[in-house]
Amino acid sequence: MRFTLHIWRQKDAKSKGEFATYKMEDVSEHMSLLEMMDLLNENLINEGKEPIAFDHDCREGICGACSMAINGRPHGHVGATTTCQLHMRMFKDGDELYIEPFRARAFPVIKDLVVDRSALDRIIQAGGYVSVNTGAPQDANALPIPKESADLAMDAAACIGCGACVAACPNGAAMLFTSAKIMQLANLPQGQAERKKRALAMITQMEEEGFGACRNYYECEAVCPKSISVRFISRMNIEYLNASVSASL
Repeated sequence: MRFTLHIWRQKDAKSKGEFATYKMEDVSEHMSLLEMMDLLNENLINEGKEPIAFDHDCREGICGACSMAINGRPHGHVGATTTCQLHMRMFKDGDELYIEPFRARAFPVIKDLVVDRSALDRIIQAGGYVSVNTGAPQDANALPIPKESADLAMDAAACIGCGACVAACPNGAAMLFTSAKIMQLANLPQGQAERKKRALAMITQMEEEGFGACRNYYECEAVCPKSISVRFISRMNIEYLNASVSASL
C-alpha cells in the first residue's frame, strides 16, 4: 500500500510547527499506524534526518499513550479504536493522511506529535483514589454490590485517560474523563467515605487546569476509544451539586 503522510513537526513547545510531507511505499496492510510510523522513522534515521517524536507504550489499546489525530479525528476514523490498533487496511491504497497532535489549550505540544497531558494526572491526584486504610484484600464476594452499581463502575473504569475527549471537544473540556474517574469510585462501597470530597476536589482541579466547559456537543463520546457514555457527565453534575450543598451547610 502507498500513502502520502502530512505529519506535524514542531521542534519544541516554543517553536512554530508545520506539516511535513512524506511518501510511504510498500506499507503492509497488516501494519498498525504506529508500526508504519516506526518504519518511517527508520527511513529518516537511515537518511540522517530527525525522527518523528510520538507517544506510545503498550500498543494494545490499554494505556492511552498513542494520542494523535488522524485526518482531524483523535485516534482516527474507526470508532472505539486507539491509534495503536488502527491498522493500515482500514485506509485505502493511495490515501493522504494528516497526522497531528491532540489540540487543546490544556495539552501543550512538547515536540512533534507529543503533548503534555499531565493535567489529567493532576485531576486524578486531586482525589481520584481511595485513601482509607482497608487492610488486607478481601474475598471478591465479601462486599455485596448491586449489579447496576457494579456495571456502572466497570463502564467508568474502562476510561484509559488518553485525552481524546478533550481533543475532540470544541471547548476542550475534560468532563468525560473526570466524570468517569469520579463515578467509578462513587458506585463502589470503598469510595463512599470520600465521595463528596472527591467530587469537589477533582472538579475544582479540572477547572484550574484550564479545560473548557461541557456544552453537550457529544464529540467526546463519539471519539472515545472505550465508548464511555456522556451519561457519566450528568451523574457527575449531580454529585457535584450534592457535594456543594453539603459543604455549604
